[in-house]
Amino acid sequence: MPYNIAMVSDFFSLNQPLLIWIQGGIESHIYQLSSKLIDRGHKVIIITHAYKDRTGVRYLTNGLKIYHVPFFVIYRETTFPTVFSFFPIFRNIVIREQIEIVHGHASLSSFCGEAILHARTMGLRTVFTDHSLFGFADAASILTNKLLKFTLSDVDHAICVSHTCKENTVLRASLDPLMVSVIPNAVVAENFRPLSNDSRAADQGAMSPIDQRPQPAPIGPDDTITIVVISRLFYNKGTDLLIAAIPRILALNPNTRFIIAGSGPKAIDLEQMLERNVLQDKVEMLGSVRHEEVRDVMVRGHIYLHPSLTEAFGTVIVEAASCGLYVVCTRVGGIPEVLPQHMTTFAKPEEDDLVVATSKAIAALRSNKVRTDRFHDQVKMMYSWRDVAERTERVYKGITGDISPEEFYGYYPGQGWEVSGDRVRSFALIDRLKRYYGCGVWAGKLFCFCVVIDFLIYVFLEMWFPRANIDIARSWPRKPPADKSHSSNGGRRDQ
Repeated sequence: MPYNIAMVSDFFSLNQPLLIWIQGGIESHIYQLSSKLIDRGHKVIIITHAYKDRTGVRYLTNGLKIYHVPFFVIYRETTFPTVFSFFPIFRNIVIREQIEIVHGHASLSSFCGEAILHARTMGLRTVFTDHSLFGFADAASILTNKLLKFTLSDVDHAICVSHTCKENTVLRASLDPLMVSVIPNAVVAENFRPLSNDSRAADQGAMSPIDQRPQPAPIGPDDTITIVVISRLFYNKGTDLLIAAIPRILALNPNTRFIIAGSGPKAIDLEQMLERNVLQDKVEMLGSVRHEEVRDVMVRGHIYLHPSLTEAFGTVIVEAASCGLYVVCTRVGGIPEVLPQHMTTFAKPEEDDLVVATSKAIAALRSNKVRTDRFHDQVKMMYSWRDVAERTERVYKGITGDISPEEFYGYYPGQGWEVSGDRVRSFALIDRLKRYYGCGVWAGKLFCFCVVIDFLIYVFLEMWFPRANIDIARSWPRKPPADKSHSSNGGRRDQ
């Protein structure tokens, strides 16, 4: 059956000239997932904060409605956490749109955490998708993990983008592993075509003469190999590692150049390194680029270098492989799960190993041992947003009871398994308080206090601002459900 779904996150800056990491990460996931769910007959809205002059209600293609709520932003597009002040307008939106499921995204999103709390108070089903990895030792991670524990103590189900991300989230939030599904990101492969595909399309009259390009020839021993880097220039993205490795890579491989796209606080360190080593003619810095420009940057290269120190999934390396680039990346987080071995060369997150791995990749390309011309079709078969939407829809069916707990959690009669009642989240206040009370000696009591206050605010709003006074919004005409017999090959990862 179709559902009315609200996607909630601080990170949805569509059409804003921001950094590539925002344009290509969580935002892309929310937009593509929402579009495919609409194609499958569901109603989807997005709730986020205002971006500059973008406030109020906006519509995107396919009838996707966005609520830009004016709120104070404190750091990297994250709103100031107030816990309760978001409740009145959130309740108004949920009632107007007749929302049944609230789906929050990102651990660091204040809107996400608060929306899940308020939705449970209102008797709505909730889902959380985690896109990041966090540690356990530093002060920032400890605080983030405690807030995540608060957010997920009463959530119906969680989704992670990789198995490594799932392990991390289960440990951070003390979740039952069966209440966490693994559904990877995907790419729109047609938006990341290699140059050879452009040539074929041009031959068929699908492209203008300006975009026609010749079929790439095999790389000769004296041909220049271009290495592309598209990333936030932050510490956790391995920018310091990149700064140290670039001079050594260029010294070992003379016919090599770099193209670096992205911006951040480490950009000045990168520019200083280029000046010290006089490498301006070997390294081209493009600054921040929009997501729709990523493909045009990638097809200029042969190798994609991803020196990240931590990564839950790494959508950009899938995009690079789809563009026909050989990928060199660090073996951290969920990255080893993303692509097959014949598309990648892995390195330890160390300077020496990164230099060696990049040199091996250059040698492999020069010897023409790597068939990068096949990468696009292979990625297209592995990743599909339609598959992601189907698997997310199954989660919705599981938490709403449209499929049995035995089918959802994988337990079948006659095998000695029993489905625990703890996995079916009750809306009763006393049951919710029991779940929050176990979050810690002091934190548990504080969380229970917040839940009680949230419940009292809800009662006040129901009395003084009754639902009958809120106009119901007219829904965009629903599409007929997509053919549910279809199943793409992206389902190679278990949920």
